Amino acid sequence: MNKEYIPRPEYIEKIKPFIGKDIIKVLVGQRRVGKSYLLFNLMDEIRKNHPKGSLIYINKEDYAFRDVRTWKDLYEFIKKEKGNRKFCYIFIDEIQEIEEFERALRSLLSEGTFDIFCTGSNARMLSGELATLLAGRYIEIKIHSLSYNEFLTFHRIENNSESFIKYVKYGGMPWLVKTGLNDEVVFEYLHNIFNTIILKDVVERYHVRNVTILRSLILFLADNVGSIVSAKRISEYLKSQRIDISVRVVIEYLDYLSNVMLVTPVKRGAIEGRKIFEIGEKYYFNDTGLRNSLIPYRQSDLNKLFENLVYSHLITSGYSVTIGQSSGKEVDFVAERLAEKAYFQVAYMIPDQRTHDREFGNLLVIKDNWPKYVVSSDEMIGNPYEGIIHIHIRDFLMKTDF
Repeated sequence: MNKEYIPRPEYIEKIKPFIGKDIIKVLVGQRRVGKSYLLFNLMDEIRKNHPKGSLIYINKEDYAFRDVRTWKDLYEFIKKEKGNRKFCYIFIDEIQEIEEFERALRSLLSEGTFDIFCTGSNARMLSGELATLLAGRYIEIKIHSLSYNEFLTFHRIENNSESFIKYVKYGGMPWLVKTGLNDEVVFEYLHNIFNTIILKDVVERYHVRNVTILRSLILFLADNVGSIVSAKRISEYLKSQRIDISVRVVIEYLDYLSNVMLVTPVKRGAIEGRKIFEIGEKYYFNDTGLRNSLIPYRQSDLNKLFENLVYSHLITSGYSVTIGQSSGKEVDFVAERLAEKAYFQVAYMIPDQRTHDREFGNLLVIKDNWPKYVVSSDEMIGNPYEGIIHIHIRDFLMKTDF
């Protein structure tokens, strides 16, 4: 099948080493972040570099595959499509829509004549079920909405302040390249995505009864991006708004929203001793545009949105991230990747000495020699201050190594 797409080579390079290997490749990400088009990109890679292989494609959002409902349906469909061919590459889009899909994948993998790629929009179900039956036989590749660099490429625009504000405001959903970047069209599209995620991935799958409470919880998270919250605090706040919800239900709903990758919780931990705190975490949206489709975009929120962007970029760049605590001071992000570590403070701007002392001071209490950064949108960036690098946020978003 021929589909037009804009390549995303960073992801293709991550997946390439596993092509042809006896391991299932699972592309996991929020709805509409481009997983389907990455499958098309992978199909073209295989056609080019493995021309003797045959391709089988199943898209569970396509009505043509409506009869592939259970693991038995899936297994029988693939066996029939394979016929007498020696080796096939299988591509299954939105595999979580197939009941007990992991049983079919385990059987197909054991036969040694298939290379399996699939996508899904529910991280907990995919990792949990696959880990149970296929421990060590699958790899999970997390797919995100467009990075800033990808956003510039997709929309064919220059790296300047106007382009950056568009990215902050509209986010990185790939399909925006088709809609054009204007408020009315973009936010209608993004709100439709949000409704699909909530109704199909959360309400329908988890049998959520009170959608109004769920939406109120999401609006709370959207308004408190980058703030330390707890289930107890959320429950108390919503009760103050005459929305009665128990702490237990808040925890359940937060878990659902994380599973479908609408938001991601980030734990706090002590920088010295590496202890992770059990109570209180921050939530970031996996796409700032989706967040802005819920709460009107305001300049007063730029500090929150910058923090969200920095977190998302670190995760996309392959770092694991926590909120740091050291000597009673909070460090926005502690980022680790393999044997590397770096620390980050994020501010919209640093207009005065008081702000400077706070942002740089929080990093100065850390006594190790790992890189330390203050990220802001100040146009005048000076030399490093006592070893701390002050970097413009656009420059930060163009880097992947720190």
